[in-house]
Amino acid sequence: MRKQKGFTLIELLIVVAIIGIIAAIAIPNLLNAINRGRQKRTMADIRSLATAIESYAVDWNFYPTGNAVSDLEPYLTPTYIRKLPHNDGWNNALLVTSTKTEYTVQSYAKNNSEDIALGVTTDFNSDIIYANGSFVQWPEGMQIN
Repeated sequence: MRKQKGFTLIELLIVVAIIGIIAAIAIPNLLNAINRGRQKRTMADIRSLATAIESYAVDWNFYPTGNAVSDLEPYLTPTYIRKLPHNDGWNNALLVTSTKTEYTVQSYAKNNSEDIALGVTTDFNSDIIYANGSFVQWPEGMQIN
């Protein structure tokens, strides 16, 4: 009698079931990690833009004025920052409001719509807001959604 080599149908079904269980556990964690990375990138870009605005203010004694990132480009590049970040981690436009005495940099985050709560947020849809030298709304801890 010849000995057959290979896997039985039951063995293959068990392996497929195990792979499915692992994927069901790993995919939500992967999506959460991707969104967390986008938040961190957005916060770093906002901080870089704010540092350039503050550096300009140190030299000129007032903030550059504008209502969009592109309005600030003539003032800030290339002296204070090589390239301005125009978009956040979700590829939505960063919002800037700057007068001679104050400025705000804001990202609408994942859902690209205004969602202001002020303080610590735990939702990927909550805006990230930096005003006059500090974050006034920012993500912290475990994020949902």
